[in-house]
Amino acid sequence: MSDPIHVLLLCWRDTTHPQGGGSERYLERVGAELVDRGMRVTLLTAAYDDAPALEDRAGIRILRAGGRLSVYPRALLTIVAARWGRGRLPAAPDVVIDTQNGIPFFAGTVSRAPTVVLVHHCHREQWPVAGRLLGRFGWFLESRVSPRVHRRSRYVTVSGPSADELVALGVDRERITVIRNGIDPVAAEPAGTDGTGDRTAGPRLCVLSRLVPHKQVEDALAVVAELRHTRADVHLDVIGGGWWRDELHATAARLGVERCVTFHGHVDERRKHQLLDRADVHLMPSRKEGWGLAVVEAAQHRVPTIGYRSSVGLAESIEHGETGLLVDGVDELVSATRKLIDNPEESARLGGNAQRKAAGYSWSATADGFIGVVDGLLHSTPPPSRPVPSSPR
Repeated sequence: MSDPIHVLLLCWRDTTHPQGGGSERYLERVGAELVDRGMRVTLLTAAYDDAPALEDRAGIRILRAGGRLSVYPRALLTIVAARWGRGRLPAAPDVVIDTQNGIPFFAGTVSRAPTVVLVHHCHREQWPVAGRLLGRFGWFLESRVSPRVHRRSRYVTVSGPSADELVALGVDRERITVIRNGIDPVAAEPAGTDGTGDRTAGPRLCVLSRLVPHKQVEDALAVVAELRHTRADVHLDVIGGGWWRDELHATAARLGVERCVTFHGHVDERRKHQLLDRADVHLMPSRKEGWGLAVVEAAQHRVPTIGYRSSVGLAESIEHGETGLLVDGVDELVSATRKLIDNPEESARLGGNAQRKAAGYSWSATADGFIGVVDGLLHSTPPPSRPVPSSPR
């Protein structure tokens, strides 16, 4: 019997990292599905705090080393060592999935295995947060160097708009496969409760997000500040943690909405879904999203999302006027939120449509797409995927 295919995942964070988010969850859920289908999967990622250097989770062998920037050269050295039968990898990989969170690992420069470049979205709008010099250098690597280095590689992204961004950077459309996020089923919980069985009073808004600047949670706080003039009982649940938390607390204080907002921090899956279940509207004022996994998670609870049209990926995960609303700027975010909390029937219509749409996604289907790409690479044939059309404008 031949050895199982060894798939190497590269990502600068994993889901247990304090800054881990939807893109890390996507990668690990795909990895777990590949394990279930008989493949060997290893994840190289950064170390943090007291996280173990070696961990097995859902059948994935997780190797941690390096920090925010040093994880990149450490991962490449590990791949080189594996070519000589040395180091921490159990075997040289047959396929590498190189996650480009702004910049990739450039694994193809040291690995003989074919590389799949996984891109959730381009980071032009986020690079300024890294500082002027690092931001300009990072965008140069992402927009100029990476497309050239990977000019023969397969790309996977999560939405048509994100594929369009890659094409604009010079990636051939025929080398891009769109494989959308899956979703985990939700365990039954009492509807509209806070986990104790008691219904909550007043309109309830929520934000499910990492707390980082480009998620623009400040705009959700501004919505609460405006609405409370006429709806004093409005409340916002902020679900998620991140290094921008203190800034958001300060903004809430400045706007005078501290008592109208609860910052829950990072919560487990059960608590996350309890909080989503009691919400009336989910706000997603992010500057940029590749897809918007939180949109679909809220939809599982019949909760519609209002997001920004300019965020790219939300234009696909939200069907405007059918499963949620797309708006332009914070003023429209306020008016759209007021419209839905004042019109429960319309909110219920959007939420019901969103829930039906969410039922069409699964991690199994996402893994099917990846297996098609992997098989195509290993057998030198195009993957069995639909062409990527230009996204609607």
